[in-house]
Formats: sequence, C-alpha cells, structure tokens
Amino acid sequence: MEQRALFGQASEGDAYLESPLRLPPNRSPFVQLRLDVLFAAPTLDELGELASLLDLEGCTFKVRYLKNGRRQTYEGEREAERRIGAQVRGIAEMRDPEVILGVLARQDDWVLGICRISDPVWLAHKEKPHNYSTGLTTVVARALVNIAVPAPEGKRAIDPCCGMGNVLIEAMSMGIDIVGRDINPVAIRGARSNLRHFGYDDTGIVEIGDLNELDGAYDAAIVDLPYNLCSVLTATERRRMLESVKRISTRAVIVSTEPLEQDIAEARLIVTDHCTVSKGHFVRQVWGVTREK
Repeated sequence: MEQRALFGQASEGDAYLESPLRLPPNRSPFVQLRLDVLFAAPTLDELGELASLLDLEGCTFKVRYLKNGRRQTYEGEREAERRIGAQVRGIAEMRDPEVILGVLARQDDWVLGICRISDPVWLAHKEKPHNYSTGLTTVVARALVNIAVPAPEGKRAIDPCCGMGNVLIEAMSMGIDIVGRDINPVAIRGARSNLRHFGYDDTGIVEIGDLNELDGAYDAAIVDLPYNLCSVLTATERRRMLESVKRISTRAVIVSTEPLEQDIAEARLIVTDHCTVSKGHFVRQVWGVTREK
C-alpha cells in the first residue's frame, strides 16, 4: 500500500522496484537502499567494459552484489564483485569505502549503480518517554504518513487523534508540515513531551481538540480511530468522525480495529486502497480514502 502511494506501483513479489523517482532511501521503513543506476548491459562482461569508463576521482570504493535480482551462487556473487571492481578506476576499500557500487542481475540484463543506503532514523523513535501499549509502531506510523502524504511539498497534514504523537514524530522527521490534536489532555502532555525528547518544537503543533469540532482545511489526515475498553465507538460516533474527516481533509488514511466499509460508504468517502496490519492477535484495518467528487 505504501509502495503504491509513493511510487504509483507495487513490486508484485519482486525484491526491488524500478522507478524514475529518487526518493530519500530512509523515507520508507521497508526500503534498504536506493540504487542510482549508471550502466546496464546484457552480460556481466559487457557491464565490466562500461565500468571501466567510471572514474571515481580518487574516492575509495567497494563493489557489492545485490541479492534482490537473479540468484547466484556465493562464488558467483564474489566473482561478479571482483570482475566489476577490477575495472573501476578508484581505490578499493572493503571496510569503510566512500562509495558503494551495487551490481544487480535483473531478469534479462545486469546493472551497475551507486548504492544509497537507508539510515533507519525511525529506530531511534522507538524509545519514547511516553507511549500506549497499543500505540502504533514507528514502522507503521511512518508508512501511514507516506501513504497519506506521498508528495509533501506544499502539503498540510493533520493527525486529529494524535495520542502520544507517534505519527507526528515520523512526519516531522521527514520534514512534513503537520499538526496534532487529541481530546485527551493526558495524551497531549505525552505527545508534547515526546516531541521535545526528539528535539522537535511542539509550539503550536499539538493542541487539545475534538475531531468533530475542528476547523481548517488540510491536504491529508492520518486518523487512528480510538479503541480499547474505555473507547468503544458506536456506529453513530464512527460515522460522525468520518464525516468530520471528510470536512477538514481532501484525503485521509483511516486506521481502525473494526470493519468500517459501511461507515465509509455512508460518509460518501471513496476507498482508494486497503490493507491489514497485524501485531500478534491485534489486527488493524487501514483504508486510504478521498472525498467523492
């Protein structure tokens, strides 16, 4: 679902996805690296000839065989690395190279490019001063933000049930313009403390607010509907909240532990995508929705 939002396509079982977009590799928690392709050739020998044209201007490098494509034996992978590395003009350095060159065997050819390794910044966000035991994980929160705001430039987002701020932290770490609201003052205090813990200014970002009473217009909303034994929503309350989401935002990602298909339809929202997220026996439903035109 996140791939379709970010790239307009999904990998469909492949271990890599080809796209003209050059998103930062740490944008998605499911991306290990981005390969900026320099050369492609039908055979490894021909790729080596092209690699000889590459001048790294004195930078140290190493060649890494990427296992995302056609499978090779261990010996075959090392041989590919040696053959390409022998052709590159530069200083080989296995421990801490300035440039990592990736070799990938696609279905019909070979490619060589520069590896941009993901820096998993979201891992540092796991340890917060305040959290709910059933709160969204950092991985899920980051993916939800990417689904709701795939192209952040000029967009304003809102998390109207922000809880302890998991979504806010991931969005702000990606430079996304977002605010958070929650009806629970305990959650608001926790969210503000969590934001400050990671160095984010919470001034004007997190405020007490009831989704059904919010004003303003936003390009996207990420809405994790309230749940637990103390927050069981009636059908009327769910539909009212969905109507409020539609009123303040043109598109949204809705998260719920309950089926919402009928409620979404009655709120005259269009489902653009759907998936489930499991954590043990705890299952969340995720819907991407837009307003009816």
